[in-house]
Amino acid sequence: MDELIDILTKDGHPTGKTALKSEIHRKGYFHNTAHLWLYTNNKKILLAQRSLKKTIFPGLWDVSVAGHVDAGETVEQAIIRECQEEIGLTLNPSELTKIGVFPCFQKYDFGIEDNEFHHTFIAELKVPLTQLNPDANEVEDLQLVTFDDFINLLNNSQNTNYFVDSNRSYYETVMQNIMQLSS
Repeated sequence: MDELIDILTKDGHPTGKTALKSEIHRKGYFHNTAHLWLYTNNKKILLAQRSLKKTIFPGLWDVSVAGHVDAGETVEQAIIRECQEEIGLTLNPSELTKIGVFPCFQKYDFGIEDNEFHHTFIAELKVPLTQLNPDANEVEDLQLVTFDDFINLLNNSQNTNYFVDSNRSYYETVMQNIMQLSS
């Protein structure tokens, strides 16, 4: 779907202008995304395998839920909407803990220039994996991995092509926040 997205300055401030998502990526406009990392009370983290239909990094494991912030939408509204759309999980804003905004500026050979500000949240996953309903256009598979397994997978991702390796420092920061909050 080609949503209407708010255009930001290179410093992440609103410009008052909007564009379709396809134009945002084609022209490299700066824009917001919302990310949610879910973890369990028994120290596991939910990973989503990107759909094989995705243009960017198909089949790699990544954040539990992520998506673009639609024009006029808050980042909290966006992540709650994306969570429902991508994995069928309903959350309340009070369950979200925001851990930061992470700039991610990447250019791809196939004509996409991604200049995103990842507004990143963490929250406890309180339902079994079997109650989640992944959208096949977004998510190929879901898995829970222990914190230790996540760190090991991340440390070996350069050799295994498991994660998006360019996001390593982002993943490490997220993991540190989850470990602090869940201890």
